[in-house]
Amino acid sequence: MNVTAVESSTLRTIGYDGSLALLRLEFQSRAVYDYFEVPVVVFESLVSASSVGACFNAMVRGCFRYERVFPLAAEQGQGGER
Repeated sequence: MNVTAVESSTLRTIGYDGSLALLRLEFQSRAVYDYFEVPVVVFESLVSASSVGACFNAMVRGCFRYERVFPLAAEQGQGGER
């Protein structure tokens, strides 16, 4: 997985596995989410965006199936994104 650290008040790192079309985002809160069936152009747009948070909101949030990887929902007692 290709992982890139980003300057953002929303995200810490952005990872992408092209063979799986898997986007992994680590938020500033340290929560990590996997997004499924994400085209590589979305990853490329995120890592090159002048506003990573705005790009996330426009191109990722609400657009792809996702799953929280860390911490697991049961560990925090909550579900949901971020």
